[in-house]
Amino acid sequence: MSVWQQLYETYNQHLDEVGKSESRWEGKTFTLLPISHTTQTAHITVNITPNGEFHTAEVIEKGGGNTLIPSTEDSSSRAGSVIAPYPLHDKLPYVAGDYEAFGGVYKKDNAYQVYINNLKKWSESSHGFDRLKSIYTYLQKGRLIEDLVNEKVLFTETDGTLKWTWKDKEEKPKIYSIVTGGMEGAFIRFHVHSSEQLYKEPWQDSEFYQSFIAYYAEQAGDSTLCFVTGEQKVGSTKHANKIRNAGDKAKLISANDSSGFTYRGRFDKASEAATISYEVSQKAHNALKWLIQRQGKLIDQRVFLVWGSQVTEMPSAVDSTFSLAALFNDVEEKEVFDTNRDGARAFSDALIGYKRKLPQQTVNILIIDAATTGRLAILYYRSFDQEQYFKRLESWHTEHPWEYVYFDREKKRRVFIGAPSLHDIATAAYGPRANEKLIKATVERLVPCVVDGRIVPDDVRRCLIQRASNPVGLEAWEWEKTLQIACGMINKKEGMTVALDSNLKDRDYLFGRLLALADYLERKALGKENRSTNAIRYMNAFSQNPARTWLTIQSALQPYQAKLGGKVTYINKLIDEVGSQLDPSDFTNKPLSGKYLLGFYSQRHDLYQKREETNLSNEESVEA
Repeated sequence: MSVWQQLYETYNQHLDEVGKSESRWEGKTFTLLPISHTTQTAHITVNITPNGEFHTAEVIEKGGGNTLIPSTEDSSSRAGSVIAPYPLHDKLPYVAGDYEAFGGVYKKDNAYQVYINNLKKWSESSHGFDRLKSIYTYLQKGRLIEDLVNEKVLFTETDGTLKWTWKDKEEKPKIYSIVTGGMEGAFIRFHVHSSEQLYKEPWQDSEFYQSFIAYYAEQAGDSTLCFVTGEQKVGSTKHANKIRNAGDKAKLISANDSSGFTYRGRFDKASEAATISYEVSQKAHNALKWLIQRQGKLIDQRVFLVWGSQVTEMPSAVDSTFSLAALFNDVEEKEVFDTNRDGARAFSDALIGYKRKLPQQTVNILIIDAATTGRLAILYYRSFDQEQYFKRLESWHTEHPWEYVYFDREKKRRVFIGAPSLHDIATAAYGPRANEKLIKATVERLVPCVVDGRIVPDDVRRCLIQRASNPVGLEAWEWEKTLQIACGMINKKEGMTVALDSNLKDRDYLFGRLLALADYLERKALGKENRSTNAIRYMNAFSQNPARTWLTIQSALQPYQAKLGGKVTYINKLIDEVGSQLDPSDFTNKPLSGKYLLGFYSQRHDLYQKREETNLSNEESVEA
């Protein structure tokens, strides 16, 4: 129950956010829902006068219909032919009293009668107020479709029935383009319009929220023991859906199948497994929806969420060091750090600085996904003391980091020292065209590496090594990125640095250095000719049969050595020096471990660093 308790507490900590509209991406808004409320996409806004008369109606533009509406347990989980109206705004069959008069057919009971009876009870209760009564006064007249037709929002056939779909060849009216299916699916929202006073829209008005919450609380059922709070409260068996998005029907808590024996044999009633009170369920689910929309990361609909109970925005365990650094506003963005140690220290300082701004709180990590269209599952949940979480995060990003280079949207070269995002690791291991299910499963497996300090799974590292050893099969930029990520993950185990270790006598490391030297020499001879060197072309074979392949690569170098003459004396000396460090007994065809990639990258990095530090006029002095 701890996840529900944490979500419930998060909601209570952010009551001042309830009903406030927020935006994460342009055009998409969301809010922390009040209890007993949900969201629906409305298609038509009907304006009513304070006297309960029709004023105007307008079709809502696509993307602008997200509407916060009051809901009951039954209405929020209705499906099929079940008649369960929303209390105020709803689809045409519920809110139009002349639905049958215009050719509409109810599948079961008269939905309008149920709707209008419920609205009457609410508006005439002690919680009813003027604008709510205005809407009821108009709707109980039962002439909504007639007014919408007169307003030219809806249209009729020649026999006077409603035109449910538009099949004519003439230009289609806007409403028929927005509503998918027939007009029976059109969702109507109501607003009280006055020329004397400016009223808030009901879906943004706390007076409407509070009125329905108070009214619905009086309709409460039997009290039961809430497993989250330990108190006797009104229970709930119909929990919320739409957790990941407005079209998501999957539920985290559901036990509505008493005839399929899904729980019988263990329990007699669904409530015997666990009971969460209505209030706790509403608050916890609403907090979860809000957090997912606010800061959740979705990969193929699998949600990766990290949040704090008081300050919700927390450094995410799945992000790269560079992305996290952007979260720390006081960190000055640097193009490049001189050494791994500088980069690690800068990140560590930023993390500590950010942590000091936060109150002491619990940090939660949650991964959820749907096994079927109707059921969600919690795949991973951990709650940490904040200090412990930041310590684990710092360890992942600063212990044995690697160098990563990429170009941003403005084609500007960026370099950072640290760790890549978990999504990038998974994509580098299996390729950008890998199945999304494999990518999300790999990200899930990597999360404990960050938050629990586990080692990177061997199969993931092997995949990275294999792809990094096969540059011919990848685009140049893709191979460079894969190579850097592979080195980073190998280095999590080896604990080395990007800087070249010229004293290391490890066989695999030395073979990697030789490969980098051969690549550099040939690349220099090729000049502006843009083709792969022999070292790159034979890299895959080299990793499997290093001794035999090196002889092939070395013999292919001779024409380039002859062409460049004294300009590559320094490289030739380095090749001899590295070769002499190899123990003769190690010069075999035993396949190389991933450590050869570290030797390759560090040697290449060292050569190009010296080249960048040297201008053309004194380049020969470096190579001489």
